[in-house]
Amino acid sequence: MRCFFVSDLHGNLNKYEKLFRTIYDEKPDVVLLGGDLLPRNNPNYFLFNFLESSLIKLKNELKDAYPEILLILGNNDPKTEEKYFIEISNKNLWHYIHNKQIEYHNYKFIGYSYSPPSPFMLKDWEKYDISTNVEEGCISPENGITTTPVDDKEKFSTIKNDLDAINSEDIKKSIFLFHAPPFKTNLDVIYDYNKKMNKHTGSKAIRKFIENKQPYITLHGHIHESSRLSGSWKDKIGNTYCFSAAYDGNELAIINFELDKPENATRVLI
Repeated sequence: MRCFFVSDLHGNLNKYEKLFRTIYDEKPDVVLLGGDLLPRNNPNYFLFNFLESSLIKLKNELKDAYPEILLILGNNDPKTEEKYFIEISNKNLWHYIHNKQIEYHNYKFIGYSYSPPSPFMLKDWEKYDISTNVEEGCISPENGITTTPVDDKEKFSTIKNDLDAINSEDIKKSIFLFHAPPFKTNLDVIYDYNKKMNKHTGSKAIRKFIENKQPYITLHGHIHESSRLSGSWKDKIGNTYCFSAAYDGNELAIINFELDKPENATRVLI
């Protein structure tokens, strides 16, 4: 079973159209979208007038060859749009899997959208990582902006606590669709202009979760420049294969992998 994984398209029409053409031509079984899907301006218009309508057309063309599409949102996607992603999910165009598990051919796909605090103001999909400490230059969740109400319990919750609560009977047959990358890997490298050096900015909670639980495959985005700076879009933590589809070039980056042979995964730039 062949999977496509893309992330961080940010409403880029050219990249989406390339993705849809490639799905039509190559007919993967599963397509995973790892968050930051919407443009900054008019996200609701984009969702209904481009994304939904394009997938309806694709489904009508492909019929039984239409793939299972699994997706989450990312830190640049306003949470006000989540209810519409769920609404469209009920139309069988895709599965919205944040905090959900979908079983497919003896594999479990599990989604999780939250990222650690960043320098950006929108905090709908940001949480404290393993404690209420915030890295230098980042803004804490309660000091940013949210588009939906957040109660005090949620405001001070952590990614670590969320991941500790995940109950999967056979996690070694699970594919996790994260937005954030794990800490200190090829997937979380940015350039610190103040210190004039590369540094790691991923989630320590996600890193620890992978180390301890050893899921089969984890998929990540968020840090667009990581593969350029680190030299690789993939890494391995113990037995877990970790891939990032975030990319800072003009091309569309697709991670192409077979579920039973993740070691042979490739990245295609279109």
